[in-house]
Amino acid sequence: MFRLVLWPTLDRAGANPVEFVTRSSGTWTLVFLLLALSVSPLRRLTGAGWLMRLRRPLGLASFAYALVHLATWVWLEHWFDLAPMVGDVLKRPFITAGFAALVLLIPLAITSTDAMIRRLGRRWSTLHRLVYAAAGLAVLHYWWHKAGKADVTEPALYALALVALLGWRVGVRMRERRVAGRPRV
Repeated sequence: MFRLVLWPTLDRAGANPVEFVTRSSGTWTLVFLLLALSVSPLRRLTGAGWLMRLRRPLGLASFAYALVHLATWVWLEHWFDLAPMVGDVLKRPFITAGFAALVLLIPLAITSTDAMIRRLGRRWSTLHRLVYAAAGLAVLHYWWHKAGKADVTEPALYALALVALLGWRVGVRMRERRVAGRPRV
């Protein structure tokens, strides 16, 4: 966060500080989202239950960076001019994917409080599965953006991390179903 906020003011953000803040906030959004998704596998692998307390702050940090990413685009790139923003969303698929990811993160952030978890009950878990779609769209957003610049190395690493995290979850579910389906002796 230090770099994101202070570097542009210290003249270390390069020739285009707006682009620096936009790109940095987008990258941190994705990093925190993947870190939040990695909490459950790490807890199961290590047995360290305290890791679960990190999931909510990591998810909310991801959402906060996503808002900075959006605000930078809306304010500093388009100066709140709605017509070019709508044109960008419709014309450039990577912006559409990023916007869709943000829209999916909104209900997750709103319902992340203890009171909302109690209020929603079992529906909370169902709702929070949207994080997988949001993560997929975020990776796609980053991939398509970098593909336009012929550089997909970094997005490929994020995509690989997401595939590994989702693959782990699928493997756990399949194992649980297999164990639950065994006849008792």
